[in-house]
Amino acid sequence: MNSKSPTNETSAPESTVFTLDDLSRWTFQGVSLAVLGFPVQHSISPPMHNAALRAMARTDGQFADWCYFKFAVPPEDLPQALSLLHGKKFLGLNLTIPHKILAVDLVARVDPAAAATGAINTLLWTPHGYHGFNTDGYGLAQGIETAFGAKLKHADVVLLGAGGAARAAAVLAVQEGCRKLFLGNRTVGKLEPLRQELQQLGTDTEIALFQLNQPPAHWERPPILVNATSAGLKPEDSAPIDLRPFPPGTLVYDMIYNPAEPILVRAAQARGLQAANGLSMLVYQGVRALEIWSKATVPAKIMAEAAARALP
Repeated sequence: MNSKSPTNETSAPESTVFTLDDLSRWTFQGVSLAVLGFPVQHSISPPMHNAALRAMARTDGQFADWCYFKFAVPPEDLPQALSLLHGKKFLGLNLTIPHKILAVDLVARVDPAAAATGAINTLLWTPHGYHGFNTDGYGLAQGIETAFGAKLKHADVVLLGAGGAARAAAVLAVQEGCRKLFLGNRTVGKLEPLRQELQQLGTDTEIALFQLNQPPAHWERPPILVNATSAGLKPEDSAPIDLRPFPPGTLVYDMIYNPAEPILVRAAQARGLQAANGLSMLVYQGVRALEIWSKATVPAKIMAEAAARALP
């Protein structure tokens, strides 16, 4: 038996990274779920979701044959991957870098709430194709509340980045009713389309753009700063922004969860600011995704404990 062709009796280790070649001999007869990314080796979504599924199976036997896998899919192969996975009836998929924006034009339907973000990270199998959702915003809101006891409503929010996760966060902040939203990126021009899209949501939120090397320096109140860039994933990375212009009381939330203390979190702590990594966001976007797939109550605490154990 090929070790990369799981069956119900012999599942591959959660660390196994599958490829499209493995789909041709896919023999798992249960309900298959997966995360797609490139790279994806670092993902801790399989142990997190599978821990929840084991717990759910103890009270509802239908989840006993559900299993979550991970697939390395280069961006140029995403159209073929989604077609093959749909043919194999993978019930649910999560998408991570670099697929969240690319997939919008590749699915049969995009949930209206996700359409506003221009990115999707959760797919649900339907007979006519995958239905796309975005659970990143929900994950971020729950993550910030879990980490700081803070809400985005009426807050001043600083958001770094212009990718899929940043777009979802920006839409969420506006929909939640943040007072001011400061969007920062190395290239400000990339943010202008996002600002126009946010303004079309009919928001009263004041939206400003800035370059990461020129952060706002005058604050009426301490903001919530959210890093949605990739700066901090590698040990040699520099912090995406200089925190010196930010006042005491600023809350710093970095979407990066591996490493557990990315450079921005360490820089914030060195300045006496409250800071948290993105593990809680990962957990709650996963909770919402599993709710969409299972239509059942999902044990967030068990997912959080499994995610923490899976970190290196």
